[in-house]
Amino acid sequence: MSTPSREQLAALGALSDTLKTSWHRFLDLYEPLRPELFRYCRYLTRSPWDAEDLAQDALARAFVTMGCMNQAPPNPRAWLFRVASNLWIDRTRQQREAPGSAPEIASTEAEVASHEPRVTREAAGTLIARLSPQERAAVVLKDVFDLTLEETAEALSTTTGGIKAALHRGRGKLIEPAPHEERTTTPAVLDAFCEAFNARDLDRLTALLLDNVTVEVVGVTTEYGPEAARRTVLNGMLYGSERLANAATRGGIEERFIQGVLPSSPRCEVRTHRGESILLLWYAHQDGEAVRAINRVAVADDRIARFQNYFFNADFIADVCRELDVPFRVNGYRYWLTGC
Repeated sequence: MSTPSREQLAALGALSDTLKTSWHRFLDLYEPLRPELFRYCRYLTRSPWDAEDLAQDALARAFVTMGCMNQAPPNPRAWLFRVASNLWIDRTRQQREAPGSAPEIASTEAEVASHEPRVTREAAGTLIARLSPQERAAVVLKDVFDLTLEETAEALSTTTGGIKAALHRGRGKLIEPAPHEERTTTPAVLDAFCEAFNARDLDRLTALLLDNVTVEVVGVTTEYGPEAARRTVLNGMLYGSERLANAATRGGIEERFIQGVLPSSPRCEVRTHRGESILLLWYAHQDGEAVRAINRVAVADDRIARFQNYFFNADFIADVCRELDVPFRVNGYRYWLTGC
């Protein structure tokens, strides 16, 4: 493969800048719908992790799709739900049709949007895990988000008659859940990561990463390899709190999200969430500690193969922290300031 010429690299750089500007303008318009999009994805997937992934993918798909449309959608909310619905139904179908795949087993989790801890939500909520993808989406759009039959049919690319039938079947399958919590063994590398992080030891942190590691700030950037991760993501996790505390004068995040944070480096802690070991970052504030970032880690050969940092994911952070019953503060959805 030939090396790109200077002109080609310049053209690629200009294209990247253009796309970034367009993406920021798109989010300026659709960011107000983020909370509802996440909540909808949460009902569909029954997991905050999968809901955040689906919401991110739905926004990316909507951005690309809009570039091919002659005019903007007249009902952005219903259209965004449609994009998310299509993605989720397609993925569910692919998983079901994959060789060796097992039928989906009904979860014991209740997925009702609430500010209450998870156990309370499960005791009070209804279970929609037994519904087919079309039934689940129809019930959620009509009964939870109060879309009309016509809007629901538009969001699911079907007819009002099809929606009525899906609602009739789906509502008859709803059952009450039973609380359940899985247990897991924490990989030793996560404990080692916490120790190195809390000691502010970048060398030790970097040594815990595989040579082909993928490190992602979800929705913002992805780095490949330990050194790239060290320069950007790890360094930002350790010392970005100073920038956050001084955002009113230095920028980098909207001033309203400072919320009394102190410039000292955060503290890392391993917690178990839905049977999975995750890393919470506790930031110091004038009124005490609160979680502001969550990290998900995939391990291979006793080292970290993939690292996902959730920071600009407000609804996801709130959801997971409420399930864990820990204090939290959110950071909005963007790393640039409105109008930039």
